[in-house]
Parts: sequence; C-alpha cells; structure tokens
Amino acid sequence: MNPRLLLAAVVLGAIALSGLVYVVDEAEQVIRTQFGRPVGDPVTTPGLHFKVPLIQKVHRFEKRFLEWDGEANQLPTRDKRFIWVDTYARWRISDPLKFFQRLKDERGAQTRLDDILDGETRNAIANHDLVEVVRTTNRTPEVDESQTEEERVVLETIVDGREKIRLEILAKAQARTGDLGIEILDVRLKRINYVAEVQAKVFDRMIAERERIAARFRSQGEGEALRIQGERERDLKRIGSEAYRAAEEIRGRADAAATEIYARAYNRSRESQSFYEFLKTMETLEATVDPETVLVLSSESDFYGFLKRSAGP
Repeated sequence: MNPRLLLAAVVLGAIALSGLVYVVDEAEQVIRTQFGRPVGDPVTTPGLHFKVPLIQKVHRFEKRFLEWDGEANQLPTRDKRFIWVDTYARWRISDPLKFFQRLKDERGAQTRLDDILDGETRNAIANHDLVEVVRTTNRTPEVDESQTEEERVVLETIVDGREKIRLEILAKAQARTGDLGIEILDVRLKRINYVAEVQAKVFDRMIAERERIAARFRSQGEGEALRIQGERERDLKRIGSEAYRAAEEIRGRADAAATEIYARAYNRSRESQSFYEFLKTMETLEATVDPETVLVLSSESDFYGFLKRSAGP
C-alpha cells in the first residue's frame, strides 16, 4: 500500500474520531446542537461521550456555583432616605437546556441577573424604612453607666429587619428565574451606606455627640480637681494652724520654764535681784536705742538711775 495513502487515511481517521468523541469534565454539563437546535438530553455525567461528527456541536456549561456581584446603587427607602446598597449573589445552572434556549451563555445570564436582582433589591428597599434595612433584631443596647438618661441610646423597634428583607429579595428573584434554567442560591446585602451629603451630616452629628460627652467628662474632671484642691488647701491650713498652736504651746512652756529658772536664780539675794533688774534694763536699752538716737530721760527713770550709778560719785 502506498505510504502516502496510508498516512492520509490515518489523518482522516483521527479527524473523524475527534469529531465523534468528546470528554465531559466533572465541573461541566453539555448540550449538543444540530444545525443550531438542541438534540438529546443534557449530558451531566463526566466521562467519554459520542456525537455525530461535523453535524453536531458541543456546548459546555458550568456545573459549579457561580458568582454575581452587582454594582452599588443609590436607592431610596420608604422614609425617603437615600442610601448606597451593594449586593452579591450565588447561582448555578440548574437546567442547561433551558439555560441555552433562554440565555445562551453566562454573559447573557449575568445581564438578566442584573435586571432581576437589582430590581428586586430596589423594590424591597423602597418598601421598608431605613432602620429596617440596617438592623436585624430588636437587641437591647449596651448601657454606659457614665451616661445620663438623656444621653443613653434608645433603639427604635423593628418589625422585619434586614434578614427578612434579604429573604424577600431571594424568594422573589428565585420565582423570576425558574423558567431560565438557573437557580439563585443566595443573596446578600454586602454593604449599606449613606450618600455623601447625608453621610457628612451623620458624621457631624456623631462628632457633636462625642464633643458633648467629652465636655461633660471635662467638666466633671474640673469639678473634681477643684474639690481636691479645696481639700488640700483646707488640710494645709489645718496642719499649719495645729503646728502654730503646738509651737506656741512649746514656746509658752519654754518661756515659763525659763522664767522659773530666772526666778530661782535671781531670787536668792537682794544683790542678785538688783543685778537681774539691771541686766534686763540694759537689754531693753540695747534693743531700743541706736547710735543716732537722742534720749531725753527724767531723773526718776530707771535708765537714768542706772546710768548715774554707773558713772560713779
């Protein structure tokens, strides 16, 4: 046999075999089409499968969970508060045949999910007040013992809450995707935030609240400081007065003891008494007279009498 003909036959056989056989992965599910129309049942079991070469075409779809991440939208609540809401979801292709007929591919599915999930989120947010969207339960707020009754937070009672709103969005979105061959597994509100204008006002109010509490603490601290300072000054005066009284008592007892000693020393004779009188007179004279002092003494004064006697006959 001609080697060239043999080689051509092998190549044609390989091409025909490749068009006849296809492999399905564990994470895939397959739809076969013939001239653009689906044929047969969806292939969901992994392994080796066959098709008509050149006529039938294989379309592969994910069997695993897929992600939908929506854009943050500015939405109004029932109480006319504008907020940014960012959502995400998880979904899967539950019926590949319907999915192919209605949506063709994942890009078409993402576009349709944008319409469904964004619309249901908008409707749910518009039917509830902001407090319902933000909170989940009617929890009891923590109490700060340092706060007054006016400063303590009182939370408004909610009826539904964010979790029920999320389940409402999920249920309505699932009802709208049932005939598309996809199943929405979960929807979550990823982030909720005020618009920039409202956010600035909220921050200003929070700052004012913190400053008011800080001013109250500062006032209490200043009052406590004044009280401590007053007690300190009172204690200092009390300690000083007690020390002065004790010192005066000691000085009085010392003077009394000294006087008693002087009395015993100078009361022994007439001469000692005269000497003591002279000594005390001189001490007084020394304390009251300086070199520039001019004394005018009467002849009957003690100073004159002592000076006259000291001058001799």
